[in-house]
Amino acid sequence: MTKKKAHKPGSATIALNKRARHEYFIEDEIEAGLALQGWEVKSLRAGKANIGDSYVIFKDGEAYLFGANFTPLAVASSHVVCDPTRTRKLLLNQRELDNLYGSVSRDGYTIVALSLYWKNAWCKVKIGLAKGKKQHDKRTDVKDREWALDKARIMKHAGR
Repeated sequence: MTKKKAHKPGSATIALNKRARHEYFIEDEIEAGLALQGWEVKSLRAGKANIGDSYVIFKDGEAYLFGANFTPLAVASSHVVCDPTRTRKLLLNQRELDNLYGSVSRDGYTIVALSLYWKNAWCKVKIGLAKGKKQHDKRTDVKDREWALDKARIMKHAGR
């Protein structure tokens, strides 16, 4: 009789915001919890989340994730109204909230969601304090990336 492989409860990624590192300089990263409803947890377990356009807003001294889209499952409960784009409260310490609010009140800074993942049984979101890139900054990043690829290609053929 074969044994089942034990599922290692690590940090399995649910969704990534790949565009964030292209459009912003990420200065600081913070892990935050999410206040979720039951149907949202089910859809996250199925991997039906999109955080591409999400960012953090502050209201009444609390931080909220705005713009994240959790697609409800077709077998979700019929008596609960599922709003896929509702704002979700972020669970942070008061000290972290104060630091983030002070940083965002400065010019040009915003907070974007970088990734959504499981940490043991809890859903966590990694948020980043970000400053927007200008067009020339994006071009230099592309140029650096292309040079790194060319350099690796040259080094590979030089060793022969």
